[in-house]
Amino acid sequence: MDALIAKNVTKRYSNHTALDSVNITIPEKSIYGLLGPNGAGKTTLIRIINQIIDCDSGEISVFGQPL
Repeated sequence: MDALIAKNVTKRYSNHTALDSVNITIPEKSIYGLLGPNGAGKTTLIRIINQIIDCDSGEISVFGQPL
């Protein structure tokens, strides 16, 4: 079973697109890191996964349960 699945996650702030159709699958019992330059959307994705903010489109599931 996959621990986390993000499908086509998009987040926009007025005229700036922070995430554009992000897809990631993280298998159970694994460790992943998010790498990228400033402004790449790492923090935005973590905030969406932790339900601090909502994505504009797409879906995220954790152990098969949708957020």
